[in-house]
Amino acid sequence: MDCIKDNIEDVLENIAKAADKVGRQKEDITLIAVSKTKPVQDIEAALACHVTDMGENKVQEIRQKYEVLGHNATWHMIGHLQTNKVKYIIDKVDLIHSVDSIKLAEKINVEAKKADKIIDILIQLNVADEETKFGIKTMELDDFIRQVSNMSQLRIRGLMTIAPYVEDPEENREIFREISQLAVDIKRKNIDNVNMDILSMGMTNDYMVAIEEGSTMVRVGTGIFGKRDYNKR
Repeated sequence: MDCIKDNIEDVLENIAKAADKVGRQKEDITLIAVSKTKPVQDIEAALACHVTDMGENKVQEIRQKYEVLGHNATWHMIGHLQTNKVKYIIDKVDLIHSVDSIKLAEKINVEAKKADKIIDILIQLNVADEETKFGIKTMELDDFIRQVSNMSQLRIRGLMTIAPYVEDPEENREIFREISQLAVDIKRKNIDNVNMDILSMGMTNDYMVAIEEGSTMVRVGTGIFGKRDYNKR
């Protein structure tokens, strides 16, 4: 588990460097350790290094890991969420990053009402317009936010994107910059129940560029836990 500790130290150092480069405070950036497919022991190693925010892609994994760790970790749903599975995580997650349809938002709102809970959400954007990625298009964002902002149990906290995988992270700079500007534009509109204080963007290969462009949450998996073996679940 020493390698996880070393990796976390490296990532935190890189976060500090990227923040300092653009005059930001490292404390303004939350590191989410993407623990999908990883065992509980790996998460415990990260928790021992005071990294408490965990990102999961699958509902079943959140349920299993929550059974063991509960609220020792702060759970983030970062993967595509099916409406029929919302009920299984509504009482477990602190932030849903991947709201990408009105139907999903409505379902989260219904389940949150049943649980008597207010749920923080991010709107997932597909700025690069990739067919293989989920997320709404930029041109749909304003109408989408105005509809979701009327849902009583939801708080819109910001935006999320999964940028294309590129060898050179600089290739994603414009995407991150565009999302930061969109957040600024939305904030200026002063829509009730909408707060653009979270930008979830940047992963292992490009999180430093994302921070330079305004990211407040970076999702790092391989950079902390090493490569995943998808045959081991």
